[in-house]
Amino acid sequence: MSGLAAVLAHRHDPGVYRWHAAFRPDEVAHTVEHAGWRFAHVDAWPTDTKDEFLERLAKALDFPSWFGGNLDALADSLADLGLDSPGMVVLWDGWGPFAHTDERGFAKTLDVLRQRATVTDRPLVVLLRGDGPDVDGLTSLD
Repeated sequence: MSGLAAVLAHRHDPGVYRWHAAFRPDEVAHTVEHAGWRFAHVDAWPTDTKDEFLERLAKALDFPSWFGGNLDALADSLADLGLDSPGMVVLWDGWGPFAHTDERGFAKTLDVLRQRATVTDRPLVVLLRGDGPDVDGLTSLD
């Protein structure tokens, strides 16, 4: 978990990354929470639409009932995320089907997540794990 450990120690920038580590979600949660950060796991298999992904993300992050299920609502809900911790790590398993099926929706969703990751006082790290297409600007945390 060296790349993740570097992020948790603030030696690596927050952001959205591909991550190839095969750790179980509970192992990742333990590491993240031990560092004082919040953790959420989004199991998106076999999600292939933006609406399905947003529904699963909202559940994983325990968004409020008013969450509207669109990208504006996602940006608003992410703005309040992690107020009680130094940061948040979201492990997103199964991102590939969404990225393949709805390239435009996937790109817009990534843009929202990337914008939120730049909030330096409450960093967000999103780890895309599993097979998927090459995406411009998406680097590996490995």
